[in-house]
Amino acid sequence: MSSANRTRFDIATLRELAGDRTFARGEAYFRDGSVHLLSLSSRRVVAEVWGTEDYRTVLTGRGADIDGECSCPAFEEQGFCKHMVAAALAVDAAGDGAEGEADAVISRIREHLKARTMDQLVDMILGLAEEDADMFRKLDMDSALVHADDVTLEKRLRKAIDAATRTGTHVDYRAAQGWTAGVEAALDAVSELASGPRANVALRLAEHAIERIRAALESIDDSDGYLGTLIGQARAIHLAAAEAVRPEPVALARSLFKREIEDDFEAFVGAVRDYADVLGDEGLAEYRRLAEAAWKKVPARSGRAGAAEDGSFPVHQLMDILDFFAERDGNIEARIALRKKRLSSAWDYLQLAEFCLSQGRHEEALRHAEEGLWQFEDDRPEERLLFFVVRQLTKARRKADAEAHLWRAFQKAPSLEIYKQLRSTGGEPAAARALAWLESRLGDSKRDPWGACTKLVVEVLMQEKRFDAAWSIVRKREVSEHVKQRLVAATDVEFPREALEFYRAQVERFANASAYSEAVKVIARMAKLRSAGEQAAFVANLKLRHGRKRNFMKLL
Repeated sequence: MSSANRTRFDIATLRELAGDRTFARGEAYFRDGSVHLLSLSSRRVVAEVWGTEDYRTVLTGRGADIDGECSCPAFEEQGFCKHMVAAALAVDAAGDGAEGEADAVISRIREHLKARTMDQLVDMILGLAEEDADMFRKLDMDSALVHADDVTLEKRLRKAIDAATRTGTHVDYRAAQGWTAGVEAALDAVSELASGPRANVALRLAEHAIERIRAALESIDDSDGYLGTLIGQARAIHLAAAEAVRPEPVALARSLFKREIEDDFEAFVGAVRDYADVLGDEGLAEYRRLAEAAWKKVPARSGRAGAAEDGSFPVHQLMDILDFFAERDGNIEARIALRKKRLSSAWDYLQLAEFCLSQGRHEEALRHAEEGLWQFEDDRPEERLLFFVVRQLTKARRKADAEAHLWRAFQKAPSLEIYKQLRSTGGEPAAARALAWLESRLGDSKRDPWGACTKLVVEVLMQEKRFDAAWSIVRKREVSEHVKQRLVAATDVEFPREALEFYRAQVERFANASAYSEAVKVIARMAKLRSAGEQAAFVANLKLRHGRKRNFMKLL
């Protein structure tokens, strides 16, 4: 096979990444000649794909290792899109020789630009910037970094931050990435100041950027967590600038402490740790004084009485600050005392117990964990705390006590995980006792009003590989679709009649919901459970009833 016929991107992988429907649409774009390859190198491909709008598409990799991005909305929502498929197919069709042709084009353009005068190049770039707002802002900021005095520079960059972080009424999911890119560009300009003679400007601008990003929270769809990334970028600039400027330590401590405990966006969480070198002994002493004074005002909480929080105290922030200082001092007792002051949930007791265990205090860890179970014995069991107690009791060779804890929890809120622990701790007798207890509640509307015991019995029987018994329950009683599907998936070969009945209903649901590819997968599975004639008759009946659904018919 000649090198010109070798494909750069693997077709099967393209189809898998995009899905059959998206691949077919991308293939149509390619056949229509809608792809214009802008740049083609051994490392990446840049293309413009024409459709209802023109989109910029980038592809990287070779063979089955394919990655990239596209400026279209579909890429933001679902990933690999039809434009990426079309571009990849265009590259494959061009063959290996296309890279040389693309390099020749780039070389020609490069030589053309070299022949222009400086004024001609400047005019060309300004002309492009007038049509691209992002490019114009970047050039404006870059020029300000070089030519403006500190006051003018700060004013311009503050204005750039304000413009980039403006949200209008709302920034939806599709526009969020573009909005983020604009803010990142503004922060990049500020970051160039952070370690130089203008670090004091960067310090103030970073604080301003954090406030602006925080204010944008309620006006942007941040499903992908862009704001957190931006806050982290601004925080890193602030720290770098503080290291360069070395602000007055007491004033810095007061400013950071206020931000750390009052900021609900947690932009400065952990500041005392990160800024310790900048704060120095004097700043750290002030930080500690402020935290200890605030901690004294925090009321002690323990057990159920402590669960009613009024939210007026930044408990976790203060604990983290004081724990930092206690850790620096090597004071284990102080670290335990911090955690013991606020035990308002089973989770708090677990955290205390795990900390004691990490310090080698096994008996103390078990004592606090068991106290947590007792304090919240009227609530639904916190399984992580329960299993912590069980592990420690088992290590202490107190299996009977461990099983007693498990049994109390199982009777209060039975679950598959507690059943597994019972079986592991008490063996076959404990497992049989638990199953018998569950079965005694089947059909009792008072003791099992929502059918939870029925569901759990089936799950337990599946866990024990007692599929006959599980199907016996399912035939008699209602269980959730999810549980039945798991049972069918595990037993369809051994119980084909029940499985086929479930699959038939599933195919109808998928077909009526236009989930045709899912329906076809189920139909393929059904073919393995019966004769070819029975399967052909079933498919023929589907075509008769759903014949107007052309996409479904194509897949069939």
